[in-house]
Amino acid sequence: MTPFTTLTGIAAPLPMANVDTDKIIPARFLKTIERKGLGRAAFADMRFNDDGSEKPEFVLNREPYRAAEILIAHENFGCGSSREHAPWALLDFGIRCVIAPDFADIFFNNSFKNGILPIRLPRELCDALMEDAKLGANARITVDLARQVVLRPNGEEIPFDVDPLRKHRLLNGLDDIGETMQRSAVIESFEQKQRAAQPWLFG
Repeated sequence: MTPFTTLTGIAAPLPMANVDTDKIIPARFLKTIERKGLGRAAFADMRFNDDGSEKPEFVLNREPYRAAEILIAHENFGCGSSREHAPWALLDFGIRCVIAPDFADIFFNNSFKNGILPIRLPRELCDALMEDAKLGANARITVDLARQVVLRPNGEEIPFDVDPLRKHRLLNGLDDIGETMQRSAVIESFEQKQRAAQPWLFG
């Protein structure tokens, strides 16, 4: 995964609660296990009409939010089915961070595993960040994972909590496999001892 250290970017305001995974990526796009190319399907039913034309009122179809890297929403973001395609689609669109009062547990966990930082903040702070985001490209928001703060355009720093292990993985760009491979020497040592102690098990 690409390490997540400090992100300064355009934030898109999505003042909606209960944004489920079917809204994030409709079920008809789940036929692939490829992660690339799913950005086109992100929020497809909210972004496009039946004929494929864009809905100009949807935030991600407007400038400068087409280039958004941060998404700010309301409660229970990512509810619904457990599809891992949801964070895949967001990441392929360009979203690296979602800020909301709370998240559905499976989406929350899948986000970390795929390089997206979900940040829980009280509703009133999310609303304040949405007002910042409405200023567009003139009001970029910074997310500093190392310091665990969100920096508003006015300079205010908003602290957030993150699990230390998940923080370590994001900072170093490690998914589950990458985390395991960091312990490859220990694993190999263990296997050698097992082979020496029970050679008949290893042929």
